[in-house]
This record gives sequence, C-alpha cells and structure tokens, in this order.
Amino acid sequence: MKKFLTSVGLSVAILTTGSYAESSANEVKTETAQKSLYDRLGGRQNIEAVVYKLWDYVSKDDRINHYFSHTKPEAFAGLLTDFLCVGAGGPCEYKGRTMRETHTGMHITEADFNALAEDTVKALDFYKVPEKEKNEVMNMLGSLKGDVVGH
Repeated sequence: MKKFLTSVGLSVAILTTGSYAESSANEVKTETAQKSLYDRLGGRQNIEAVVYKLWDYVSKDDRINHYFSHTKPEAFAGLLTDFLCVGAGGPCEYKGRTMRETHTGMHITEADFNALAEDTVKALDFYKVPEKEKNEVMNMLGSLKGDVVGH
C-alpha cells in the first residue's frame, strides 16, 4: 500500500510539473503571438539597421541601382524605416508619399521588384531575422507590388 501511495504521489508530481511546463510554454507562445512585428524585430533601431544593409545591397545591385542614383542613403533609410516601422505596428510616423505616387512614372517591372525583394531577404538574413518575422516583412512588402510595378 505504501508503495502504491508513493507511486501515485510521484505520478501526481510529474503530471503537475508537466502541466505547469505546458502552461508556461503556452503563456510564452501567447505573449509572443501578442507582440507586434515591430517588437519582435527589436524596434526601430533594428529595422533601421536592416534598411541600411538593404541600401548597401541595392546601391551595388546593377539590376536596380539606377533607380536610386539620385537618392541619398539617409533619405532612403529614413523613409523606408518609418514606412516599415508603421507597417510592423510601431509608434513611428510615415510622412512620405504613397507607394503609388512614389513609383508612378518609374516604369518598374516585376523583375525590378523581385530584385529588390531578393536584396531585402539578403539584408534580413544578414541580421539573422527569424523566419516567421522575415516572412511577415516580405508579405508586407509583397502586398505593395500593385502600387509599385507598372506605373
């Protein structure tokens, strides 16, 4: 009987610990799911770092760098950082033109858009942005294709 009670006590302890661990894991998952993309990316400073790395890639990318030949890196970084910050749920304010206004008359092709997307992925990968957040950023930018391509 004593052996049985010890066994039952040990089983309850294991189940309780397992239940607590599962509960704690669920709380962490819920907390992570509730954080904005902005917070999960690490805030404005991290977004800005990715944008400056993107500038490094774009300015050397012969497929698309002609679009940026008269653009100052600071202007590019400032507007794009604000734009991404707002899109990711951050407290920033974007004061630039709409994507359609900005790209009308530039005759950007799908190949140009894809080149910028490739450079963006390289910048995100450089900073080891987790896959989930990287996909969210790319989906956000991909949703702009209709306002950027062919105008």
